[in-house]
Order: sequence, then C-alpha cells, then structure tokens
Amino acid sequence: MLKRRWPTALAVALVILTTAGGSGELADTVGTFGDALPLLPLLYVIIHQIGKPRVTWHVLGAGVAVMVALRAQDVVSQPVALVAIALAVLVWGAVRGTPHGRASFGVQAAGAFAFGALALVGLAVDPDLGRYLVAAGWFLHGVWDFVHLRLDKVVARSFAEWCGVVDVLVAVHLLFLL
Repeated sequence: MLKRRWPTALAVALVILTTAGGSGELADTVGTFGDALPLLPLLYVIIHQIGKPRVTWHVLGAGVAVMVALRAQDVVSQPVALVAIALAVLVWGAVRGTPHGRASFGVQAAGAFAFGALALVGLAVDPDLGRYLVAAGWFLHGVWDFVHLRLDKVVARSFAEWCGVVDVLVAVHLLFLL
C-alpha cells in the first residue's frame, strides 16, 4: 500500500521538514507560505498549456528553481513575479489556444486569479488576518488538487495527490500549529 501512496508519504515528510525549522514568528511564516502560494496555480496553468501531464514534476522543479532565484534577488517580489508569469501564460493561452479547450482554460484561469489574489491580499494585510487568507488559499488549493486527482486531468495523478496533501497540511500548520 505504501508503494501506491508514495506521494502522500513524500508530502507528509516534506511538510514536517519545512515546518519544523521555522522561526515561529507569525509574520515570517505567513510571508514564507504567502510567497509560495502563487506557484501552485502557476504550475497548473503552465502544465495545462503544455498539454502533457507527464511533464508535471519537471515543471515543479523549474518552478522551485524560479522561486529560489526570485528569493535571492531584491528587485521583484516573489509572489508578484509568480502572478505576472501566470498572467503571461494565461495570455499565451488566450492568444494561441489551449490543448484542453476553452472551458478547461477558463477554470485554470479562475484558479490562478483566485489563489493569486488570496496570496497577495494575505501578504498585504496584518499577519493575524493574513494567516487566515493564506491558509484558506493553501486549503482551497488542496481541494483543487483532489478534484484534479479525481478527474485525472491537467497534471500527473501522483502530483495532484502529493500537492493536495502538502496544501492541506500547510493550511493546518498555519491555522493550528503556530
């Protein structure tokens, strides 16, 4: 059974490792997870436009590399840059067309807008309120992942399972473990 649930086991291990060494400061934790939240819908938008779920894990690796590079510089805010990239990919889809059709494209666009907005607003307000907005974004994206897992579309099933577990556990961390 563990062989089939490796994405869940990997997700639990990742969340334990990333949350165990945190500063414990609410503003820092909200900032860290708020900065990363726009990457989640961006991955879906990019993979949707590519039209090949098998590239999901490669796109995740590239997305993490972009996040690291953005964090290393002080010119552009990480979440703003990720939202801008998502908008560029959405414009690309609107102009070029999409492999999965307009309806699926519209759903991915709505997700990118909603999760990006939760992240940006969550970072802009007081950390006490921001924690709930960012947690809502992570939790709702977990639901998004599980819906995509059930539908078996857009991203690889292993990624949808992994990401859904990560997202829900991060939301729990933000709400109850800080």
